[in-house]
Amino acid sequence: MREFSLPDCAFGYRDSVFKHQVARWLILRVRFKLSRVARLHLEYGPVRQRLDEQGIDQPTPFDVSRAICAIRSEKLPDPAVLGNAGSFFKNPIIAAELYATIKQRHPGVVGYPQDDGRVKLAAGWLIEQAGWKGYRDGDAGVHKLQSLVLVNYGQASGLQLLSLARRIQTDIAERFGVELEMEPNLY
Repeated sequence: MREFSLPDCAFGYRDSVFKHQVARWLILRVRFKLSRVARLHLEYGPVRQRLDEQGIDQPTPFDVSRAICAIRSEKLPDPAVLGNAGSFFKNPIIAAELYATIKQRHPGVVGYPQDDGRVKLAAGWLIEQAGWKGYRDGDAGVHKLQSLVLVNYGQASGLQLLSLARRIQTDIAERFGVELEMEPNLY
């Protein structure tokens, strides 16, 4: 048995040591150290917009949580109704130069500057701009409301969904020069 400190976990954007060493570790227990002081992150536009619409200018953590849950339920399919694995691709973090090139050709692209000088892009925006949103090939498809979500409309096999994901990755790389990374661990 081993206890991991916070730095040992190597947490990052949808990442950790446990994601890269899946077969090596089994998590038996987790200890959380919670702050008594709320640090709210309101950078995501729809959250701020939802709070503004509700007239909330000094949000509590509960207000933010409720706004996020409402937004997610509107955009994401319920897995009990439509098979999916949630967000299938990570938002890519790219060089500032590549972002500038993409922005020249696609002024509507939104980028989020990172501390290291790179820029995070919305993978969903790239997929939507490439025309994949709502795409369907048999029972495998891209959700009609959230292009980050691959869905199984019935009897699509894992290989069919993986094939669709790889076609999307190839198309995005060719169109934008951006490599999309799959979020789920595949075994």
